[in-house]
Amino acid sequence: MLNRTRIESVADMVEFRKNGVRQPARVALVPTMGALHEGHLALVKAAYGIAQHVVVSIFVNPMQFGPQEDYSRYPRVVDHDIALLSSFPHTVVFTPSAEDMYPEGPSWTVISVPGMTGTLCGLKRPGHFDGVCTVVAKLFNIVRPDFALFGQKDGQQLAVVRRMAEDLNFPVEIVGVPTVREPSGLALSSRNRYLEPHERVQAASLYRALSAGRERFGKGERSRQQITQAVFDVLRAAGIEAEYVALVDSRTLEPLEQVGRQPAMLALAAQIGAARLIDNVILTP
Repeated sequence: MLNRTRIESVADMVEFRKNGVRQPARVALVPTMGALHEGHLALVKAAYGIAQHVVVSIFVNPMQFGPQEDYSRYPRVVDHDIALLSSFPHTVVFTPSAEDMYPEGPSWTVISVPGMTGTLCGLKRPGHFDGVCTVVAKLFNIVRPDFALFGQKDGQQLAVVRRMAEDLNFPVEIVGVPTVREPSGLALSSRNRYLEPHERVQAASLYRALSAGRERFGKGERSRQQITQAVFDVLRAAGIEAEYVALVDSRTLEPLEQVGRQPAMLALAAQIGAARLIDNVILTP
C-alpha cells in the first residue's frame, strides 16, 4: 500500500489502484459524503470483514442536490472524518474535489434507472438518483473495488445502485449493511446535525412508527393499507406529517398491495425542522 492514508486526486487514486494493491488482495469501497458517524464506521468495519484494503470516499456530490436543497450548507468536516477513521489506520481516504470529479462542470453523461427512481424519494427529489448513479459509477471506475458497501437506511439508494451495477455489468458486489440507530431508535444520519433537541425527540417517532407497522406484519397482517395505517397512527400522535409512507418490493421498489413471498420494504420520509429524514424496515415473510 502507498505510504499515505489520504488521496486527494483522481489521478493519484488510479495510481494507487494500479500499483498500491497486490493481487489477489481485495478492495472494498465505502462511498460517503462525509460528516461521518457510527453508521459509517459500521460500514468500514463490515468492509474489513470481506476485503484486505478499504477505501472510504468523501465527496459531497453536487449532482445529487436539487436547486433548493442543502448542498451549500451540507457539513464538510474532513479533518474530523479522518480523525474518526483513526481506529481503522490502514484505510485509504479518497477526498477528490468537485473540479477534479467534474473538470468540465456537470457531467455530460448521466446514468439513470428510471423504473426505480420515480417513486419514494425520487418524487420529491427529481434527478437525485441520476446524480447518485453517475457519481457511484465514476467511483467504481476510479477505485475499481471488488465490493461496495451501502447502508440499509437509504433502502431506495441501495436497490437502485444494485440494479445499476447488475445492468451495466460492473464487477462489483453491492453489500447492504443494517441501519445503525441511536438508543431512541433514530437512524444515524449526517442530517441529524440539523435537529434541535426537541426535534430529535420527535424524530425518534419515525422508527417507532415503522416498528408499529412491522409489529402488525408480525401478527399476520399482509395488506398495505393496514400496515401503513399503523405507521400513520404513530406519526399523527407525534405531530409528524409524512412526505410518504410506502410498502414496496425491497429489490424492485414496485409498490405492493400485499406482502407476498419476497421481502418488502416499509419506508417513510418526513421533514422535521430543517432536516429531511428517511428510514425503513424490511418485512421478511
